[in-house]
Amino acid sequence: MALRMNASTFVGLFLLSVTWKAAWAKVEVNMEDRVEVFLGDTAQITCMFTVSDSHDDVIIQWYMITKTNVRSRIYYGDGNIQAVDRDGQFTDKISVNGMGKSSEVVLTIRDVALEDELEFICQVNGLSAGNMEGRTMLKVFASPDRPNIEGVHSGISVSNKNPSKIGSCEAKNGYPRPNITWYRDQSPMQNTPGEVSVVTLVTKESSGLYTVQSDLHLNVVKEDKDSFFYCEVSYLVPGGTKMTETNKINITVHYPTTSLDVWVESPKGRVKEGDTVEVHCRANGNPQPPFTFMHNMQELKSELNVLVLKDVTRLSNGNITCTALDLDTYEETVGYTELFVDYLDLAVLIPKDTHVMAQGEELMATCNALSSLPTHTEWFKKGEKVAEGHTLTLKDAVFDMAGTYVCVVNVPSLERLETSGSLHVHVQGPPEIKESADTVLEEVTEKFLNLSCHARGYPTPVITWSSSDESQILKEVSHRQTEDGVLSVLSIKVTSDITANCNAYNVHGTDSFPFSIKAIVQTTSSDPSTTEGSGVIIAVIIICILLLAILGSVLYFLYKKGKIPCGRSGKQDLTKPNKDSIMVEINNDNTEEAVLLGVNGDKKPTSEQ
Repeated sequence: MALRMNASTFVGLFLLSVTWKAAWAKVEVNMEDRVEVFLGDTAQITCMFTVSDSHDDVIIQWYMITKTNVRSRIYYGDGNIQAVDRDGQFTDKISVNGMGKSSEVVLTIRDVALEDELEFICQVNGLSAGNMEGRTMLKVFASPDRPNIEGVHSGISVSNKNPSKIGSCEAKNGYPRPNITWYRDQSPMQNTPGEVSVVTLVTKESSGLYTVQSDLHLNVVKEDKDSFFYCEVSYLVPGGTKMTETNKINITVHYPTTSLDVWVESPKGRVKEGDTVEVHCRANGNPQPPFTFMHNMQELKSELNVLVLKDVTRLSNGNITCTALDLDTYEETVGYTELFVDYLDLAVLIPKDTHVMAQGEELMATCNALSSLPTHTEWFKKGEKVAEGHTLTLKDAVFDMAGTYVCVVNVPSLERLETSGSLHVHVQGPPEIKESADTVLEEVTEKFLNLSCHARGYPTPVITWSSSDESQILKEVSHRQTEDGVLSVLSIKVTSDITANCNAYNVHGTDSFPFSIKAIVQTTSSDPSTTEGSGVIIAVIIICILLLAILGSVLYFLYKKGKIPCGRSGKQDLTKPNKDSIMVEINNDNTEEAVLLGVNGDKKPTSEQ
């Protein structure tokens, strides 16, 4: 009992002593709970203190708490000494600023590393005033690299019983560890048994930084083919939290076919006989299943999902069936379309081919073509439209009505669908020669002249030629039939005035037409002005020749008399009068023999001339 009282008394006295000292403490220290800084930056930890009622020097000491929870001093400073403890973790990377009463000191840590994330203690010793200390936790942060996302490249079937991997997201080199959240169309995805599974792998690199990889597994549905998936990476930074999103990915979803679309892709619009038809088939499933085409109960070969029918006819009308086989469920899906081919038969003319009618008669011809669509008919002669409708009427037949009539039947609602037929009409009657505009022709003699004679009538007339000059040779150079008769071309050599007759005949009669030809004799005449001009030119030429001869003689004479120096020294006075005379003698035989005579009239030898 006495022992218990003694122990209680001792504990009480100790607590009373501690309380009394705290009440009279004259040192106060204030520090932040934590300082946050990016990896590699500079950290500053401030220790604010107050020492009152004491004139003693203040001792400042900084400590750190190691990863193994050991207290280790890193700095000591007083009024005389400020020193960083050697051989420590912070020997070369810290400094301390500020000393004195009611002041602050700042611990500066340069190039902060991950291992510097420790608790730091600032101890202030006021000697007689006592001592106090404060604590600050240094937190280090490193933002991760931009996250990467990669989706699976193969298709994912909705029939898979277990969740299938959709993609993988990775964030590298972050500190502290980043967090990854998956999104589908702006909605976050959480682990849901049997539906959504997110598998996360965290790796601590040799540098101390973290790499986080997250894989998303999902039970896909058909609607996921239009969904976009992406990751959001959240990580701590000094003073808060940041988030970074990846690119969006889309996945390929395989789902069964439930219906088919079958349609005629080409030609657009209505189909006519002779066209090449392309029929396409498309399933609403993915991937597209193999297709089989049936046309009028007959299986046809096709290229993938396209059936090609060439040169279709009206016999091609009917249903085209497309059947798709799902390779997962082995169920068949059927779709079909109806093919209708428009047609236009050949034109039928009544009467057909050729029709002969007498002059004055009437003809009513018809032209029709069987078609699946309404038709329109027109009649043409020599490229010009002469009638419209299925009926052509010719009244009071004359030769001008003879010829070929073309009936054209088309379908207005369908381009390039038309047919045609022709009817050759002959009008019976005696020959009728078309008169020429020039009944009298002129041509130079000994030249050839072509004469054309066109005779109408049916049966086709026979044309012969005759001449008023029986010795004249007549040569037919062309003979051809026309729509309403015959055309003959005659070549005749004009030697004199003659008359050429074109004679036409058939079983119904004859006709003739004369061509009067006047021969023109071409004479050669001379032009007096031309002759006179030629004489003048000849006279001028002769005069020029004579002048040149005289000039040559004078120059030679002056040379012989020394008046014109040639290779001699000295000068000759050409202005001095010359006593020698110059004479030119022309022989009677018209030869131009020039003789130089001396002063006395003596004739000089030929060698000196």
